[in-house]
Amino acid sequence: MTVLALETSCDETAVAILRGHSGESGSALLASEVASQIAAHEKYGGIVPEIASRNHLIYAPRLLDHVATSAKLRLSEVDAFAATSGPGLASSLMIGASIAKGLAIGFGKPYLAINHLEGHLLSPFFEGEDKGKEIRANVSLIVSGGHTMLVRVDGLGAYKLIGQTVDDAAGEAFDKVAKMLGLGYPGGPEIEKHAAGGDPDRFDLPRSMPDSENFSFSGLKTAVRYLLPKIVGRFCETPGAERRLTQAPYKLDRRLLADLCASFQQAVIDVLVTKTIAAARKYRVNLVTVSGGVSCNQELRRQLGEACVRGGFVFKNAEPWLCTDNAAMIAFAALLRLRAGFQSKVTEEIDPNLRLA
Repeated sequence: MTVLALETSCDETAVAILRGHSGESGSALLASEVASQIAAHEKYGGIVPEIASRNHLIYAPRLLDHVATSAKLRLSEVDAFAATSGPGLASSLMIGASIAKGLAIGFGKPYLAINHLEGHLLSPFFEGEDKGKEIRANVSLIVSGGHTMLVRVDGLGAYKLIGQTVDDAAGEAFDKVAKMLGLGYPGGPEIEKHAAGGDPDRFDLPRSMPDSENFSFSGLKTAVRYLLPKIVGRFCETPGAERRLTQAPYKLDRRLLADLCASFQQAVIDVLVTKTIAAARKYRVNLVTVSGGVSCNQELRRQLGEACVRGGFVFKNAEPWLCTDNAAMIAFAALLRLRAGFQSKVTEEIDPNLRLA
């Protein structure tokens, strides 16, 4: 069984072909390509939907040709077509879904509409000893640019939302703080890079909603915004800096920048790790998984892994290439759903606000 999937939920155009092994387990990734639009959006400090959708129209046909050639398959030989149906930008989602539906109709094959968040949630099982096996019960932390949530997983399609962000997602907070500091986009890798060697205890930043299963990072972002001019005034001797709260980006010397990035990063990690471990204890699972773009952060991986060891939990994370938006995870989710007997109607609409649970 061979599945071709498209992922166009935001600004990345991705296509992948995954082949399921004979029987009920195992799979082989035949081809996977991603066309990044970071350069096109970097100067705006965030995603411009119109630019993203226009580029999807350019990149998607090229990637279809590339993956088919790499997999040594004709599109007519694919057994099912899948696409991300939400959540995401409506104008972006529509392109990938329309292409997959057209291929499914044209070749008379099944179509699967896949939740982008389910793709992330299942990605830790894509490789390693659990590859292709039944999805084990776990508490899953999905942390990305647009989403931060904890999900109880009892099996494929059996998800219960434990908690989610009530305002900014963790990745969004990284982007906004990076912009304040005059760093590049996306902000997560930039802050991680500058935090290396910094003192995470130098600046006392808030850890919001400590007694809730939900998340909040807006207050942390605001705390950095109000701290910045005070830092500039105190350490850089800029007259009146404390009063100029709207000035950004701020230019800090290397040591100061490293300490502030490390302090901000640690505040985010503390919240994510503490709430994830608390949820694993509450729901009495022995497996914790993490996925999504922010989970590429090596310090988050290290600290969450160590916390799991201390708590007696098994820890699984997706490989970094599977954490950012990609079509391999969408193909994997589609393959698992096909094996379980699911498929979608080609009349099914995209849903920019699609819920996971």
